[in-house]
Amino acid sequence: MAGTKSGGQAAAATNKKKYGSDFYARIGAKGGKNGNTGGFAAGDAGRERARIYGAVGGRISRRPKKTV
Repeated sequence: MAGTKSGGQAAAATNKKKYGSDFYARIGAKGGKNGNTGGFAAGDAGRERARIYGAVGGRISRRPKKTV
């Protein structure tokens, strides 16, 4: 039955039988290798840039100003 734990286990067993026991490891590796940006903190000055802009974002309050 679709959408249940036992159905998911049956589908996983079928995929492993059809495509090999390392099916999920292979598709996970493809996804991991597909990325090429490296994230915000990647690059030469990446960590320092991330620290600076993280601090800027931390100073910006989303709460309304208190009126006295």
